[in-house]
Amino acid sequence: MKRTTAVIIGAGQSGLAMSFELMQRGIDHIVLERGEVANSWRHERWDSLKLLTPNRMNALPGLPYAGPDADGFMSVRELVTRFDTCLSRTSFPIDTGTTVLSVAPSDRGYRVQTDQGALEANAVVMATGACNHPKIPAFAKAASDDMVQTSPLSYKRPSDLPEGKTLVVGASASGLQLARELQLSGRQVTLAVGNHTRMPRRYRGRDILEWMGRIGVTSTLYSDLPDLDRVRRLPSPSLTADDTLDLNLLQEFGVELVGRCVGLDGEEAHFAGSLANTCASADLKMTRLLASIDAFADQHNPKDCPADDAPLAPTQLPDGPRLRINLAREGFTSILWATGFAPDFTWLRAPHFDAKGRLMHDGGVVTKGLYVMGLPYLRYRRSTLLFGAGDDAMFLANHMQLGLERACAA
Repeated sequence: MKRTTAVIIGAGQSGLAMSFELMQRGIDHIVLERGEVANSWRHERWDSLKLLTPNRMNALPGLPYAGPDADGFMSVRELVTRFDTCLSRTSFPIDTGTTVLSVAPSDRGYRVQTDQGALEANAVVMATGACNHPKIPAFAKAASDDMVQTSPLSYKRPSDLPEGKTLVVGASASGLQLARELQLSGRQVTLAVGNHTRMPRRYRGRDILEWMGRIGVTSTLYSDLPDLDRVRRLPSPSLTADDTLDLNLLQEFGVELVGRCVGLDGEEAHFAGSLANTCASADLKMTRLLASIDAFADQHNPKDCPADDAPLAPTQLPDGPRLRINLAREGFTSILWATGFAPDFTWLRAPHFDAKGRLMHDGGVVTKGLYVMGLPYLRYRRSTLLFGAGDDAMFLANHMQLGLERACAA
């Protein structure tokens, strides 16, 4: 049986970042990837998608952004090209086309069983990310058989869907972008709005993500949060590349807003009556964030932070949003579930899950020799972003190195 010091599962940004750090420390390891490097970026994103982080925040291991458009937003195709450049500059020890079937503790660390054979390692890093499966509610099975259902992981372009109206469920970044794309393609879209965040793309002369970093929102360590579980469950920011897209603008395009989708019954969809409260909550959180930015900007550098960017107007609500829609009668032919994603650790044969089936970890450390990367607020809010993977990898690589050194000394 082949043996190595460490196995990294997944060759996306997190897996490559961890491999890069282990190479700097001379730690023998191998990266296992089920498909190609950056497989999800290559095959599980829609055609028109652009990254939500400005180009200067999209560093890859050993490859900082050095292009001419630091404040622009690259397409997924451009990002894949950067992954290929990263691979050409660094000899990562990657086995592609290798699917991990199980990971289990062994007498000498961990046994990793793949479809290409078994390996033993002192340590394992699970870098498969947080977006392996779409979170589709169980009641989706109650839709009529002729209703086409999809998610952002499988949707590519408007022509993938049949002619007719589309119900988009979810108002975070993916839901907003896809509702706009489908509406502008000539389809009538109804957007079911659940809990969401709301913020402008730019504020007081800077990108909102830059401000969030400056005031500490993206750099607060997980252990300093009073309610970590709540923060990890927050919806992703409702941001889009290049401009600000919100529920007001979608309504100007003709998108109908309804409340959170709470059930399907054959041809009928049911929605909660909490749309006003949901939008008011998002507006309140946005107001608090912008107030924090104002306080920081005025204290530290008021001349460089113009106050001429008007905050977003409060969300305008439709008159009497509907609580139920007969989908068939009104010509709906498809539902796009933009309701979030879930990681997949079904291959981990170890008791490290809570009562809800969520992997338990302490800032990426699961237990001795077992690590995870790429989950929401792993160590910081930026942990799931491209530029956040490097800091997490550096800490976990140091932790692994110390553990290996202690084991050798024992």
